[in-house]
Amino acid sequence: MARKWLRKGVLPAALIVVSLCGSVAPGAFARDTATPSTDQAQGTIAVTQLPREAVNTLNLIAAGGPYPYEKDGIVFGNRERLLSPHKRGYYHEYTVPTPRARNRGARRIVCGGPLQRTDNCYYSDDHYTSFKRIVE
Repeated sequence: MARKWLRKGVLPAALIVVSLCGSVAPGAFARDTATPSTDQAQGTIAVTQLPREAVNTLNLIAAGGPYPYEKDGIVFGNRERLLSPHKRGYYHEYTVPTPRARNRGARRIVCGGPLQRTDNCYYSDDHYTSFKRIVE
């Protein structure tokens, strides 16, 4: 179904994913080097612009957990095809808690590469409809 929307140009091309490397510290995140030809994430977002809960999630990713949600760390399939194509298992998703939400909410961080890596991550506040690359 997503392919149908992509063909029609209706599905927005933005989703936020984040890849963490070690701990969240200055220099730990990728610089703004993504090119639109390889990444369809719509823009970037600085760590300082992320909600507090997203920064906490990045710290958990860098530490390797423990995560508050059972599904945190599972493989992200990139079915929306908004991120650069890679073999299955390259991307992992993590929940960014939403205050007052009764479920996991819509906010996620998706990271590419080895687990605990923080230099190739994206943030989505709309459950994968759009992404922003997380930068220093």
